[in-house]
Amino acid sequence: MAIRYTCIIADDDEIDRLTTLSFVRKYPHIQVKGVFASAEEALSKVNTPLPDIAFLDVDMPGMSGLELRKKLMNIPACIFITAYPDYAVEGFDLEALDFLVKPIQAERFQKAIHRVEAFLMLREKAGLLEHSLGADTIFIKEGHQQVKIHIHDIIYLEALKDYTQIVTGTKKYCVLSSLGNILKEKEFESFIRVHKSFAVQKNYIEQIKAQELIVKSITIPVGRSFKEKLLSITGK
Repeated sequence: MAIRYTCIIADDDEIDRLTTLSFVRKYPHIQVKGVFASAEEALSKVNTPLPDIAFLDVDMPGMSGLELRKKLMNIPACIFITAYPDYAVEGFDLEALDFLVKPIQAERFQKAIHRVEAFLMLREKAGLLEHSLGADTIFIKEGHQQVKIHIHDIIYLEALKDYTQIVTGTKKYCVLSSLGNILKEKEFESFIRVHKSFAVQKNYIEQIKAQELIVKSITIPVGRSFKEKLLSITGK
């Protein structure tokens, strides 16, 4: 299989480092550009072009994986790996796509890879939200074409770093615009933000649970800070 993506691995524990390396090597389309025993070593040896993916241990002596990520924010996809799940919130604030807790399980690692691949593929195909046509229709630029989407066909929006995934009942689109900016557009007044990474059509909400909601039979997470406003608006 042709190499499609590149990555680096940084972990101060040799066994954990080799474990991550062995998992990555199961995906021949991902090339390992460097394996490092410290954040400082990774920072000094990572060259341009930057890799597509960074697997970073969080708790390393000296510079932590979180600090390393801050210096390498131009690497598109970051997966943090740690024995301490309490770091997860700070990790996602640094635009991590996933957070793996040691000891890593093969099935969980595979899910992380699939998430990264989906993000990178959408990033490659991302178009621009060009303009609207009336209050019910938007155009999205995909390559050299413009795709017309009816607002009422959109089920939810998902934030992917600087991009937003627009999900309809039949297809997913990716646009180069943040979720916050999209929600400022008047065409998206029918949407409500329910999580840092998700916004849904108000009228499509079927059920609200403690930490999630159901919209068009799809389960979407609900952030604690969004729950009160969500309940007050929907009355559910």
